[in-house]
Amino acid sequence: MGNDGDKGAATRRILIVDDNSDAAELLAELVRLCGYEVAVEFSGPSALRTVLGFQPHVVLLDIGMPEMDGYQVAQLLRAMPDLNGLRIIALTAWGDAEARARTAACGFNLHLTKPAPLPALLGALEAG
Repeated sequence: MGNDGDKGAATRRILIVDDNSDAAELLAELVRLCGYEVAVEFSGPSALRTVLGFQPHVVLLDIGMPEMDGYQVAQLLRAMPDLNGLRIIALTAWGDAEARARTAACGFNLHLTKPAPLPALLGALEAG
């Protein structure tokens, strides 16, 4: 998952995973306007299929999704040895202490609550 030492926005790939397609597409457009390469998926299984080919630097991952929640997706991503440098950021409406503890336990790097302020979101995409 190397980015050849360039951490500029133009080379960073972001995978957005959210079952709310309108919210995901709106966020994707915003992130694209900031110069990132973006892929969008609307379910955990589709995100897992996309991540290996797209090789994102960061995954913005919703928690409350049907079929496979964000906790399960994060755990499966963390089990993939080729994704050691991947940053996983929870972007969810669930902001209580229990949800935050679970995201930490499942391998998320950061927990942002929707709607995340744009400066915090963009800072999170560049961190690490």
